[in-house]
Amino acid sequence: MALRSATKLTLFSPLHGFVDKGRRSLWQRRKSMAPTATLDKNEELRRLREVNIDEAPGRRRVRDSLKDIQLNLDHILFKTPENGIKTKESFEVNSRGVEIFSKSWLPEASKPRALVCFCHGYGDTCTFFFEGIARRLALSGYGVFAMDYPGFGLSEGLHGYIPSFDLLVQDVIEHYSNIKANPEFSSLPSFLFGQSMGGAVSLKIHLKQPNAWAGAVLLAPMCKIADDLVPPPVLKQILIGLANVLPKHKLVPQKDLAEAGFRDIRKRDMTPYNMICYSGKPRLRTAVEMLRTTQDIEKQLQEVSLPILILHGEADTVTDPSVSRELYEKAKSPDKKIVLYENAYHSLLEGEPDDMILRVLSDIISWLNDHSLQAEGSSVTTM
Repeated sequence: MALRSATKLTLFSPLHGFVDKGRRSLWQRRKSMAPTATLDKNEELRRLREVNIDEAPGRRRVRDSLKDIQLNLDHILFKTPENGIKTKESFEVNSRGVEIFSKSWLPEASKPRALVCFCHGYGDTCTFFFEGIARRLALSGYGVFAMDYPGFGLSEGLHGYIPSFDLLVQDVIEHYSNIKANPEFSSLPSFLFGQSMGGAVSLKIHLKQPNAWAGAVLLAPMCKIADDLVPPPVLKQILIGLANVLPKHKLVPQKDLAEAGFRDIRKRDMTPYNMICYSGKPRLRTAVEMLRTTQDIEKQLQEVSLPILILHGEADTVTDPSVSRELYEKAKSPDKKIVLYENAYHSLLEGEPDDMILRVLSDIISWLNDHSLQAEGSSVTTM
């Protein structure tokens, strides 16, 4: 989950997203030019903050201005080389008439061993931190696919607005089903990879398609709102009523949780560069949909039957690690694993010290390697 300002996935709060702005030439200047480069970069940031990003055209303009600088930030994820990877960015109109942005990363020299389909966190985009994560997976032999949900990142829609979580899930199912149906990939095992709210999206997809996926990696999943964060029944009913009248309105209070999401202070200081992540107050309908969805998932934890890897920081105050333990204990899947990282915060792949980020990536890739082989063997046996 990339963060612009780390968000607490508490009842009504966003998470994930990172942005950076500027031109590559700024980063290529000599050390003696660094102060000038910093001034120019800060001026560009100030200029781009004036752009209205409520709708997709503004967000796309900002991302185009920032793309090169983002990928040259001094972060371990962006030090993964692009060599040996084929990437593709696309805009396609789905069956609901919504233009969806997507991106893929494929090994250049060989057929992918499996597909990894990414579901990003609330407020996030697949164009920033996930770029480095996807490169790591692609260099390990995986075909990686990601999309921005409607209203997030570069996809069409009012920024940060989820009129229906079920429709969002259906949009994701449609997009990834089309990829999996491609003859180039149809014989390959496919895995879901969900971060934070993307964990809820992944679980909803699995519950709608119980036999369609070889497994899921869930990173700090949002599968329940912690009890102490759920509003009292009377207030909840008021919020639901307001959402019916003013669904797009930003009335729900939200705390700035950059500190809660990023343990590494130097990485936390990079969060202003994630300018197209949604960091405003949650819109009323969005907040209600997130609450309803997590309540639905909580009732169905025992129906989770696919192989799952659950990863969570023990010091996460954005999504509750005890809820991940509950998912692990209740899921009926015979193939389940949970890893809790001591002292780690919410953004395990973006905001931790380098050694922790590498450890989490290694745990994910090792699990995918094992389960890709199992899925491949199972499919051969079935045939």
